[in-house]
Amino acid sequence: MRRVILRLVPFLMICYFFALIDRVNIGFAALQMNKDLGLTPAMFGFAASLFFVSYFLVEVPSNLALQKVGARRWIARIMITWGMVTCGMAFVVGPYSLYTMRFILGAAEAGFFPGAILYLTFWLPSQYRARILATFTVSIPLATFLGSPLSVAMLELDGLLGLRGWQWLFLLQGLPPVLLGIVCFFYLVDRPKDARWLSDEQRGWLVRRLEEEAQVKKPIGHISLWQLARNKYFLTMALVCSGASATGSVLSVWQPQIIKSFGLTNLQTGFVNSIPYGIATVLMVLWGRHSDKTGERRWHTALALLLAAFGLSYLSLSGSIATTIFAVACALVGAYAFKGPFWALSSSWLSASTLAAGLAGINAIANLIGGGLMVNIVGLVRSATGSFTLGMLPVAALDAAAAASVILISRAHARSAEIRSAAA
Repeated sequence: MRRVILRLVPFLMICYFFALIDRVNIGFAALQMNKDLGLTPAMFGFAASLFFVSYFLVEVPSNLALQKVGARRWIARIMITWGMVTCGMAFVVGPYSLYTMRFILGAAEAGFFPGAILYLTFWLPSQYRARILATFTVSIPLATFLGSPLSVAMLELDGLLGLRGWQWLFLLQGLPPVLLGIVCFFYLVDRPKDARWLSDEQRGWLVRRLEEEAQVKKPIGHISLWQLARNKYFLTMALVCSGASATGSVLSVWQPQIIKSFGLTNLQTGFVNSIPYGIATVLMVLWGRHSDKTGERRWHTALALLLAAFGLSYLSLSGSIATTIFAVACALVGAYAFKGPFWALSSSWLSASTLAAGLAGINAIANLIGGGLMVNIVGLVRSATGSFTLGMLPVAALDAAAAASVILISRAHARSAEIRSAAA
């Protein structure tokens, strides 16, 4: 397992790091771009949310394609196309061209995150999943922790070769995914049985272990896509994931503008913006490790969501830069510490035949609600009231509802398992 983890996880983390850079860079580009393109807060929020609409439409087909053609080919395709579209973002000239490119970008990138999660489940027995998935998803806060100062530094290239700083930002951040996508085609191996870098004994042990776990009865068995879409466990997991997704998406888009509203320069905004993400980077890994160590998933998921709800609620009351950073840190720690236990829980509830569509569907719905709907709501509230933070209250309510839902559905599943066990 050490050999598998060291071979796959660091490389996928680098790839995901640039996927996250690609999502948050519009928040920093907005510091210059909104004025250049004549965007109102509502128009910018709509443009940012269009990414999640096309992402939602394409994500499940993308994951099914990955399962059919293999991760090596499909993840490479995703990375190359999203990198090329990001470079193209440098040449938008107004709101409508921005809307178009954001929609195309969402379709190009759709499937990378659930595809990577699905790919890792092909290699990781259940007892390793929370800590490894938490380690993999540490790329999310790390991307903003490192990407914040990097992005604002690129804005300082303003005027070089006649291009604005936000144009350089998109160009320079679009090239690495293209190069990594080419590497991906030659580096990844689709399944453990094909891993020539493992010994025959190691390959045999891992394949047997994963096959044994696949035989365990799951709450979501072999069902059609239509049945999956109506399954209570699937729908609850999608709602639960929506809370954390909304928290991360809303803050990644609006947080730079919230921080800059205290009178900071672009460079100061970038460095201050990175502080909560640095804290979340450390704590989410420790939370995932604790979940694996105790074998407990539901409370590790629910408590993280409650912390996110508290942070967003407190943000609406904060009036200084210090209290704002504290509130944002609580929200982000909750949103990202949630990921390891949650994805370990979700993957354990899905059978092998529903795993690809289930993981993609959960993530797609979460991104549509969290990124598409909630980012728009904040923009509309900002336009109507002049306040960013009031728009965070609906997201806090969603986090609280998600925490309650995961507890209730987990208890229902535990009772059903006890009844089946007694009957047997």
